Amino acid sequence: MSSQAQPHPPLSGGQRALGTLVLSLATFMNVLDASIANVSLPAIAGDLGASVHQGTRVITGFGIATAISVPLTGWLTQRFGQVRLFVASVLLFVLASWLCGQATSLDWLIGFRVLQGLVAGPMMPLSQTLLMGSHPPERAGRALAIWSMTVLLAPIAGPLLGGWITDNVHWAWIFYINVPIGLACAGLTWVIYRRRESAIKRVPVDAVGLVLLVIWVGSLQTLLDTGKEEDWFESTWIVSLAIVSGVGFVLFLIWELTDKHPIVDLRLFANRNFSFGVIALAGGFALFSGNVVLLPLWLQQAMGYTATWAGLVLAPVGVVAVLVSPLAGRGIDRGLARPIAVVAFVAFAWSFWLRSLFTTQADYLTIVEPMLLQGVGGSLFFIAMSAISLSEIHPSQLPLAAGLSNFVRISAGAFGTSIFSTAWDSRTQHHRVHLVEGASREGWALEGAFYDSLRAAGMTLEQIRGQLERLIEVQAQTLGANDIFLVSSVLYLTLIVPVLLARPVRARRRVSAPAPSTPPVGPVGALDARPRPAP
Repeated sequence: MSSQAQPHPPLSGGQRALGTLVLSLATFMNVLDASIANVSLPAIAGDLGASVHQGTRVITGFGIATAISVPLTGWLTQRFGQVRLFVASVLLFVLASWLCGQATSLDWLIGFRVLQGLVAGPMMPLSQTLLMGSHPPERAGRALAIWSMTVLLAPIAGPLLGGWITDNVHWAWIFYINVPIGLACAGLTWVIYRRRESAIKRVPVDAVGLVLLVIWVGSLQTLLDTGKEEDWFESTWIVSLAIVSGVGFVLFLIWELTDKHPIVDLRLFANRNFSFGVIALAGGFALFSGNVVLLPLWLQQAMGYTATWAGLVLAPVGVVAVLVSPLAGRGIDRGLARPIAVVAFVAFAWSFWLRSLFTTQADYLTIVEPMLLQGVGGSLFFIAMSAISLSEIHPSQLPLAAGLSNFVRISAGAFGTSIFSTAWDSRTQHHRVHLVEGASREGWALEGAFYDSLRAAGMTLEQIRGQLERLIEVQAQTLGANDIFLVSSVLYLTLIVPVLLARPVRARRRVSAPAPSTPPVGPVGALDARPRPAP
């Protein structure tokens, strides 16, 4: 058991390369599982006897459970050590993945996904910590770019891999593939890093804060997931969830602002760059997550794409990420975080504006073109927002700040997924009503060229009406998706405001500074190792 308080020297040569590969692969596996089920939802829902809307809980359950467990990472790291905690997290993730593949009902699958999210929480911040400790300080930005690239590629590879597995094998294998990968990552991490364990000490845990966090976040997510089925606030159940969530949130704020050892240190929001950086990060990730789920659903339900082809639409983004991420890392090292963030949001806005023009006649290339812009935006977004939000945090507070930032980001992603799913259903219903009124007014099903052409093809009146209903449904789903894309474009432009309100991030200098006794949990302040005043 290590009791060292001083940071270990960076790794060198083959060990550093292998360590970087293993940590990046573990991060890739973690993030992959947040998106791999996106294109598989219709197959999962059909196989387990549920609706596609209910199936989205497979995604949101994982996301919200991960968000809840992330703030515990700092305490668990101090109690058990970062290497032991990371390896244990990976092994438990493997077990939960196997259980997901064994699920025989949607409820069981959601339960195992929640378990998977709970044990996945420490994996991402600890992979960052170990990765940054493996590289010398002057290469901090580039190391962070490597990590960011895996975070970016995984949501792209997830739908592609998940689509192929669903179409050619069985959806359960989207979870089983984690077993060999996770076991390899856990074993190699232990071999490389077991002698680099962090200091271990007993510290109190904010049990009350944790319970309040679970209550208000869990209630809010359940409200968003089940509101449509329960007719929203016409339901006593939904009203009760809203009250519990609201009261729990207020009590959580009061407790965390007054407790000596808060699980989430809300006082960090007094720091200007952290506050504005997290606002922009959360908003951007909520929009990103919601659209990553919406696009494959629209492609499969309205455009007739298979799960594999829906995944292929997202594939080109990975190529852009590989090209742009290293350049972003160098720009961050030179103090260009704010300009990079602005370019990211403009690219996102442009991408979603182009999507808002989609029609049911859009071909593959037309649909893929905006994805290239999204690849540029995503490549710049994660690393720039991490740099801005943590740029003025005192080294001693980096673990808490990174944990809080990750908690807000992941929670926003889960909320965004639920909100977008519900909003798409609502806008589709709105357009369906107007299209049906128009069809009735014009008498399409009974007379005119539409009726005559189908009648000449030998279709009966019932078949013609069924064809008309399908055309109306496809058009309504497309118009509904267009509405969501357009609103997303506008919101991305508004998120430039908090970026501009943040102070510029200074360029990275080659200096050495004592690291905190507890290694930072998150995209570490190696972006600038100079101590700053505590907020």
